[in-house]
Amino acid sequence: MGNSYAGQLKSAQFEEALHNSIEASLRCSSVVPRPIFSQLYLDPDQHPFSSADVKPKVEDLDKDLVHRYTQNGSLDFSNNLTVNEMEDDEDDEEMSDSNSPPIPYSQKPAPEGSCTTDGFCQAGKDLRLVSLCMEQIDIPAGFLLVGAKSPNLPEHILVCAVDKRFLPDDHGKNALLGFSGNCIGCGERGFRYFTEFSNHINLKLTTQPKKQKHLKYYLVRSSQGVLSKGPLICWKECRSRQSSATCHSMKPNSSVSSTVTPENGTTNGYKSGFIQTDAANGNSSHGGKSSAASCTPARPGNYSLSPRPSYASGDQATMFISGPPKKRHRGWYPGSPVPQPGLVVPVPTVRPLSRTESLLSAPVPQTPLTGILQPRPIPAGETVIVPENLLSNSGVRPVILIGYGTLPYFYGNVGDIVVSPLLVNCYKISQLENKDLEHLGLTGSQLLSVENMILLTIQYLVRLGQHQSRALAESMLTTSEFLKEISYELITGKVSFLASHFKTTSLGEDLDKLLDKMQQRRGESVVTPFNGDLNECVSAQEAAAMIPTQNLDLDNETFQIYQPQLTVARKLLSQVCAIADSGSQSLDLGHFSKVDFIIIVPRSEVLVQQTLQRIRQSGVLVDLGLEENGTAYQRAEKYVVRLDNEIQTKFEVFMRRVKQNPYTLFVLVHDNSHVELTSVISGSLSHGEPSHGLADRVINCREVLEAFNLLVLQVSSFPYTLQTQQSRISSSNEVHWIQLDSMEDMSCQEKLYFGLNEYSKSLQWGITSPLLRCDETFEKMVNTLLERYPRLHSMVVRCYLLIQQYSEALMALTTMASLRDHSTPETLSIMDDLISSPGKTRSGRGHMLIIRVPSVQLAMLAKERLQEVRDKLGLQYRFEIILGNPASELSVATHFVARLKTWRGNEPEEWTPRTYQDLEGLPCIVILTGKDPLGETFPRSLKYCDLRLIDSSYLTRTALEQEVGLACCYVSKEVIRGPAVALDLSGKEQERATASENDADELLIDLERPQSNSSAVTGTSGSIMENGVSSSSTADKSQKLSLTPGFQSPANSMGLDEGVSTGTAGAGETLKQECDSLGPQMASSTTSKPSSSSSSSSGPRALAWPGQAPQGCGGLHATLPPIVILSKAAYSLLGSPRGGKPPASSSLLPHADVAWVSSLRPLLHKDMSSEEQSLYYRQWTSARQHHADFSNQPDPASGARTCHPRRLLLTGPPQHSESSEVSQSEGEPWPDIESFSKMPFDVSVHDPKYRLMSLVYTEKLAGVKQEAIKDAKAEEPRKRGTVSMMLTKYAAYNTFHHCEQCQQYMDFTSASQMSDSTLHAFTFSSSMLGEEVQLYFIIPKSKESHFVFSKQGKHLESMRLPLVSDKNLNAVKSPIFTPSSGRHEHGLLNLFHAMEGISHLHLLVVKEYEMPLYRKYWPNHIMLVLPGMFNNAGVGAARFLIKELSYHNLELERNRLEELGVKRQCVWPFIVVMDDSCVLWNIHSVQDQSSQPMEAGVSSKNVSLKSVLQHIEATPKIIHYAILGIQKWSSKLTSQSLKAPFSRCHVHDFILLNIDLTQNVQYDFNRYFCEDVDFNLRTNSSGLLICRFNNFSLMKKHVQVGGQRDFIIKPKIMVSESLAPILPLQYVCAPDSEHTLLAAPAQFLLEKFLQHASYKLFPKAIHNFKSPVLAIDCYLNIGPEVAICYVSSRPHSSNVSCEGVFFSGLLLYLCDSFVGADLLKKFKFLKGATLCVICQDRSSLRQTIVRLELEDEWQFRLRDEFQTANSSDDKPLYFLTGRHV
Repeated sequence: MGNSYAGQLKSAQFEEALHNSIEASLRCSSVVPRPIFSQLYLDPDQHPFSSADVKPKVEDLDKDLVHRYTQNGSLDFSNNLTVNEMEDDEDDEEMSDSNSPPIPYSQKPAPEGSCTTDGFCQAGKDLRLVSLCMEQIDIPAGFLLVGAKSPNLPEHILVCAVDKRFLPDDHGKNALLGFSGNCIGCGERGFRYFTEFSNHINLKLTTQPKKQKHLKYYLVRSSQGVLSKGPLICWKECRSRQSSATCHSMKPNSSVSSTVTPENGTTNGYKSGFIQTDAANGNSSHGGKSSAASCTPARPGNYSLSPRPSYASGDQATMFISGPPKKRHRGWYPGSPVPQPGLVVPVPTVRPLSRTESLLSAPVPQTPLTGILQPRPIPAGETVIVPENLLSNSGVRPVILIGYGTLPYFYGNVGDIVVSPLLVNCYKISQLENKDLEHLGLTGSQLLSVENMILLTIQYLVRLGQHQSRALAESMLTTSEFLKEISYELITGKVSFLASHFKTTSLGEDLDKLLDKMQQRRGESVVTPFNGDLNECVSAQEAAAMIPTQNLDLDNETFQIYQPQLTVARKLLSQVCAIADSGSQSLDLGHFSKVDFIIIVPRSEVLVQQTLQRIRQSGVLVDLGLEENGTAYQRAEKYVVRLDNEIQTKFEVFMRRVKQNPYTLFVLVHDNSHVELTSVISGSLSHGEPSHGLADRVINCREVLEAFNLLVLQVSSFPYTLQTQQSRISSSNEVHWIQLDSMEDMSCQEKLYFGLNEYSKSLQWGITSPLLRCDETFEKMVNTLLERYPRLHSMVVRCYLLIQQYSEALMALTTMASLRDHSTPETLSIMDDLISSPGKTRSGRGHMLIIRVPSVQLAMLAKERLQEVRDKLGLQYRFEIILGNPASELSVATHFVARLKTWRGNEPEEWTPRTYQDLEGLPCIVILTGKDPLGETFPRSLKYCDLRLIDSSYLTRTALEQEVGLACCYVSKEVIRGPAVALDLSGKEQERATASENDADELLIDLERPQSNSSAVTGTSGSIMENGVSSSSTADKSQKLSLTPGFQSPANSMGLDEGVSTGTAGAGETLKQECDSLGPQMASSTTSKPSSSSSSSSGPRALAWPGQAPQGCGGLHATLPPIVILSKAAYSLLGSPRGGKPPASSSLLPHADVAWVSSLRPLLHKDMSSEEQSLYYRQWTSARQHHADFSNQPDPASGARTCHPRRLLLTGPPQHSESSEVSQSEGEPWPDIESFSKMPFDVSVHDPKYRLMSLVYTEKLAGVKQEAIKDAKAEEPRKRGTVSMMLTKYAAYNTFHHCEQCQQYMDFTSASQMSDSTLHAFTFSSSMLGEEVQLYFIIPKSKESHFVFSKQGKHLESMRLPLVSDKNLNAVKSPIFTPSSGRHEHGLLNLFHAMEGISHLHLLVVKEYEMPLYRKYWPNHIMLVLPGMFNNAGVGAARFLIKELSYHNLELERNRLEELGVKRQCVWPFIVVMDDSCVLWNIHSVQDQSSQPMEAGVSSKNVSLKSVLQHIEATPKIIHYAILGIQKWSSKLTSQSLKAPFSRCHVHDFILLNIDLTQNVQYDFNRYFCEDVDFNLRTNSSGLLICRFNNFSLMKKHVQVGGQRDFIIKPKIMVSESLAPILPLQYVCAPDSEHTLLAAPAQFLLEKFLQHASYKLFPKAIHNFKSPVLAIDCYLNIGPEVAICYVSSRPHSSNVSCEGVFFSGLLLYLCDSFVGADLLKKFKFLKGATLCVICQDRSSLRQTIVRLELEDEWQFRLRDEFQTANSSDDKPLYFLTGRHV
């Protein structure tokens, strides 16, 4: 590599020239490449000569260059001024070179029987010009006659007809690639390839046929009509100095002096030195062959070598041009100019060449050297001087890459150049067998030569631009070496110039003085720590004392084992068992009675603390019986050892334990085992590197290898360095983290892992603020500085600039707005977010920013500088700056520790943060230093990861990926769906769709049947782009639901029954979805874009951090991964290329300690699993000499590899913390049974639909101000609020929904299919009903597999149930029962989309009289038909019978499966009972910050019913829970309702019911209202667990028909039609009175009456919550003004404390024998309290009064007896009221 003068690479022209040359080389059949430049042409920043003295264009040089080698490989320097190119200057190339004979071109044999005579075509027709010169030849329009030369007939020209488009124009340009020609002999037309044509005309070539070489002349007819040889075809670009010069004539011009050699003549030997060309007279300074670059003879004096047409003709240029190297000479051609200080860099000589004169005998030109220097060939061993001022002129150290051959000797300033074998070493390919080639998918002929591969590589190297040398030089240093280099630069003061540069701001002011001035201006005050703007100041004392609100969404401290961990743990265990079972006798598990362990971690204090924390939380030491409960906390430290100098003693203690306890199986866990895996031997030579060889010394020592009771488990997220040819771990002993690629697999996981691949793919999402970013402005600044400071390591320059950027951003945002323009937008927005977010809330929570600075000295400098700027700006209480040094503990200011303690709530006084996770919510900058990130886990509040310093020194896969691995974490499911999904979290408040035809309280949608049968425009959740189609976040008011022309989709939208007023901003957000009918499986190619009317905005979406949710926004936001800012080098490697390829980083060398076995190897492809990648690296990489595995060489004789039998490798993605728990998973996915069972049950009912019912008494309720509740109740509207929503692809649908996907699920093709269903009776006895119950199942043929039938006939025996242990990701275990009445059309009974199309068992529970209607509309559904006696019953009866039937079926299935060897307790005991108005399911998480000043934001997103059920079904120890459910969605859902992930409270509408545990707790089958509250209270008082998952919610549709609304209360005998409406107080009457009797069930009348009669029945209880009404064994709604105290009469039941409570009333409803007089005597009543006793008939009413001895304390009057207003046929209920005396 050389340069003619200092300056920049003229990259665009150079690259183009280089590309053309390389392409030509690669197209050539010979393995020997064409030579390209022997010199690099650089463009100076300031030209030291006039504009006339301009170098030729590189392309022009190149075009000459490739044609001009002489036969023996010397360079040919000619004066370039002849007009007539010598005919055979290219024929020379075909002559053999004594040194390197060309490989013969293998021509296809001529067809059998064809003519092969020279000069004739294969058809035998004469083509020679001498024969055809007088012939009339017809040629098609657009064709020309040209003359071709045959090497076998040098004296003849062959005549051809060629399409002129494939020939060059007058300037030697614009010839189309390819060929089109006809044979004028036989007339055959349409030859499309010159190869084919040359065969046909019998050219018999020995080299690759090329039209440029063999089509020589145009043929012209003279005035006599004779066809003769005309001008040369000008294949090369004409070189003219005048812009106006054109080719006037194609004939030779004799007026230009030229030296002509005979045709076929050759010139041997080198030309002597440099040539000075006199452009005016055309004389050359030496004799020899010359040729013209031009085919045009304009004025001879105007010719020069310059290709540029714009110079005046009089200008003379004294120039030197490199001669034309021979096109296909084997090897590269050396060239070096005469050494002129400051002007040249030598080029490696490639091969020895004969030469007579010495280098220094070359004539030196007398004129000053300007322009381009002529490169000279140098024989091997010759000397090249490196000039003194080379480095200062060029600004960078040139890297000379050895290409092919021998280098010259260098002397002079040799330290200023780098000579590297890096390039040529890449291509040392061992001889490959044919089978190896087949494996690579290659044949021998496809292999490129080393030279060609080097040419290709140079092209890419050149593209790196002007900093290529520096980048290459830096990348050649190991991490340790470059850190030492940085350290050296800082210690020796080499950085002083750079440091002084940054002492002034970008505006030129003195930085320190400016900061001092700002500090003085501020005085003693500081910026308020939180809950205030940046311009609000308080005193330092006040700031320190400010206490934030307690954090409400912090993870519960209980240790949690996650499902993926369990799966991997089982895989690990089964692999250990496999080792034991392998027959190798290396492990005998039966020998051991106990397990012990030790964990070895890299040198990181935080990692040690993190590991200790997890050991303590997990309770593993106690579980394994290693430590006592009381001492386990302190003793945990013994089990974690850090790889430092103290490890030897600790490890010896451990090994003694191993030897002394042969019956204990010990496990040595080597965490982050890829770090510092250097050998002990290399460690002793490492000049005091503290951790070199330590891991090797521990895990590979003889004692460890030989101990039969010791397993070694190496754990790593980047295992590549452990997967070489010398690996000590068998590939079968690798356990890989479960790869959950498909969304099906992930349904059970609410959070998905967002790793490196996802970051790469996210670049294709088309969002305006991507997650992976490159700060282009910063990179430009860096490049400018790198030019100015060439001797400093680029990381030093980058770091100083980064410090300045953050410092100035802080100043710009607080005091000096003028600096805004000088900070990059990226830096400014990060700092703005960091310092403004704590100000938005009273909690003071904020984000974490990691700045990665690998050099400890630079990191300390950065911390010191940023801290100084922060403090002088008064921000020291606003955010913390922490040095993340692996060697030391975290140091956090006391006021920030106090803030963390407040958020955490229950920490002891001496608590301090010890891990990064402990910093959750703290606004801070963590300057993370150290050679490698060491596996520390970061909190969820990590929002930005600044990796701008990670540049060319990190060019291995491990180094780069572990840096980006810092940001990898778990995220909400949608985020990960790649290009198909992008999130619109732009933070703009979404516009509410208004429905002007409805009143403000209820936004309902007209439920007419849609006009079209296809649901063309329903869609996906929230504002998510599905299938690449952007969805709108705001529905245009004018078009409300008219989404596509001529189509309305009212059936696909709904009023959500949410029980709150919709006046809140954002409550009626419109969620749009496109292409729901196509479903998630269809690709975007099948998705038609919505018309313009469907979307008020489209295009890229801004991705906002969840904290930026607008106030009151109930939009479905998602948890996002941190934003990563990369250097340009890293960004280009991690960006995902199109076409489904993996990121370029995956093809990097996997680790600095390994080497590729061969540079010729297959590529990694994107679908490779981690197992396949392991096998790939084991085949293609080997350990370097300093690697700990280097000594584990394969057996030389057999080639067998020796793997240690008791060693395993566990791999998983970064931030998974495989050695303990999966971190970063927000919240707890499942409750912990131990801690959950200790929680109290919240008896209060919070469901909005029950807002008008009686409160359930608790001790807390007694303290509430009654007036407050009274006012609140008075204000509530009678009508429940709803909001309008668009459905998503996970919705449940009614009969009006039609789409391709669920057609089979819903429809039947003909009436005959109705008969495909069969009716089966199912009888069982019910103790509660005291009789046998007969139900009917209607089972479609397609659903019969869910049932067991008798072998003889088709008698139904049972419904199949799965096992508790079943794991099927494509099914849910629980049968789903949906009771439905009056909603055969409108019930949401189509669960196909909600279940994502997977297998599930769904049973509709219908009344007998409604069965035909339901069967008509839902022919493919299983029906459970209730007996006729329940036709008028309420929902309580349906729930009662579902539960009774299910328990009976459970017993039948247990009996059946027990015969097959299944234990009874292993049968799945849960069912789902779900309302027919459940429409959508969501998942929620609390965001750290919000734009709301008071309230943390809640992010929500739609999920499928399948994923909700699978998640709940995966609950650990699930069989110990009685009921599990989720909360009801409301637009007012706040972080308060999500503060705990689980609640022990009421669940409604959608429950998982354990029919085994609740066997003795029954639904009240009489009930119409509140049957679920009643059942929940019974269940809880029985001591059973009811669990609500708070991070899921259920949306219910407001269905206006069916349900309980259908009971219209009418008189039994209608007297007249125009009757006044009957009021609830008329639903009861005195027995035997003349009252109008009503046609309605007695229980319905009673419940309705009680809701409205509280003022009459319980006057003392009205708004008197301290004195509630006592209700024994029942909960009935007696009006919202009254509180009810529920007490169970059952022995051992748990009840609310009634100590000191005076009750205002007593309600006894159908009480059984458990209620006795003694029980009632325990309770105290107010004087004047009232009693209500309800019984089935008058006689049981009197018996109850007597049995309970009520007359002792209660006064009764005859007129206080009542009955429900039914006729005696309808069995009225009777009740008696009384007063306490």
